[in-house]
Amino acid sequence: MDFPLFHLDFFGNRLLIATIAILHVLVNHALAVGFLPLVVLLEYLGFRKRRTDPGLAATWDDVVRRIMLVGFIITTTVGAMTGVGIWLSASLVNPASLGSLIRVFYGAWFTEWIIFILEVVFIMIYFLTWRKAGESETAKVRHIRFGTALVIFSWLTMAIIVGILAFMMDTGSWTADKTFISGFVNPLYLPQLLFRTPLAMMMGGAFALLLLAFFARRTPDARRPLVSFTSLWLLVWTPMGAVGAAYYYLFIPDAMVGNLPTAVGTMAFMDWHSSLLTVILVAVLLSVIIALWGFLAPRRLPGVVMALPIIVLMVFLGSFERIREFIRKPYVIGDYMYANGLRMADYPLYRRDGLLAHATYVDTPAVTADNTVAAGRNVFMLACSRCHTVRGVNSVITKFKDMSSDGRTLDPAAMKSYIPKMHNVWFYMPPFPGTAAELDALVDYIIHMDKHADESLPGAQDEGVAVAHEEVARTDENRRGEGGAP
Repeated sequence: MDFPLFHLDFFGNRLLIATIAILHVLVNHALAVGFLPLVVLLEYLGFRKRRTDPGLAATWDDVVRRIMLVGFIITTTVGAMTGVGIWLSASLVNPASLGSLIRVFYGAWFTEWIIFILEVVFIMIYFLTWRKAGESETAKVRHIRFGTALVIFSWLTMAIIVGILAFMMDTGSWTADKTFISGFVNPLYLPQLLFRTPLAMMMGGAFALLLLAFFARRTPDARRPLVSFTSLWLLVWTPMGAVGAAYYYLFIPDAMVGNLPTAVGTMAFMDWHSSLLTVILVAVLLSVIIALWGFLAPRRLPGVVMALPIIVLMVFLGSFERIREFIRKPYVIGDYMYANGLRMADYPLYRRDGLLAHATYVDTPAVTADNTVAAGRNVFMLACSRCHTVRGVNSVITKFKDMSSDGRTLDPAAMKSYIPKMHNVWFYMPPFPGTAAELDALVDYIIHMDKHADESLPGAQDEGVAVAHEEVARTDENRRGEGGAP
């Protein structure tokens, strides 16, 4: 309500965040959290072979260094850019929710930032000094210690962020006492951490298997023990991941569990929910079979087969992230703020005075006979555009046409009857926050846009902003004239 609204009417705002966030989580879990401890352990095992088999130790160390090169490049490019991208996209799409999270978890995020800086420093030291560390045993021991510190810092960043992610699903007692501790140590924190940690280790092992298929193929003496140990790593962490997943599931609120069929298969494939879960379980089982093959008969494991576990696990984690984001709806912060960025506590105020009356950056502070379509456009931006587009991904026009009797036309009366009750039909929909006049304006706007296919809905980034109240505009001009902040 207090921010100009960014909007992508084809791609969709939530898809923008989801694309960046899922890519970042895949890199963070598979490489920063899961891959690094395996690399450091492999380096240590190779170091122990120095006295008994120096030739194998040198080859082993070179292969491990080369697979670390890939991890180093991806984490310092894709991982770093998507990490910043999450902040940028979240601040554009839903600044109210991000602002609330910063106020609650300022100390946690500040701590995570310091740890992240240390993580960057240690990964630079760890990789760039690898060759030099091979000059003496003392240097190698010191290098492995640097790697161990890097592993600890990488896990700690995830452990902090998981507290915030879990809070967004279940705020626990925070809504009553508003303390940092009750918010961070929420009911889902430990279950989610106990699930994500082994899952990250599984992904790290699967990614290492993929890299070994390329970097160890010309060194059969090193390939066999490296593939065998990496497969064992995957086998050890898989049952832990299964237990963690079951434990995590037990703590998911019942209302969110009710959203699972839609979250897994989308509304179009709700009936496929059980089938899709079966496919996921079979896919994970396939990765276990491949890991068992690699452990027992590493020489006979084809390189192309070694690529399958990471593909399967990336699809699994990507699906999990999508499901986790969906099932917490209608909230962006559980029992506190709806997905549209409006606080639950403010809904009575909006329904009494109108949504537009409390919005800063709109050109229609109230619905009148002359501005129905323009006011409806502003209501759509405030109440609907965080999740819906007009004609693009998750199009509101398409949704209402699908609900009509012929599937092609819009029924104004049915729309006006449905919108106030939509949250009772679909739990993941926030209640409509406005007045009856604003509801009528919203329906008029949607119908207008259906009839005018040449019109688009640009966000503030394209068309600028308007200030609702003249006194606010005058104050803003005076501040600029006095050298104040714009």
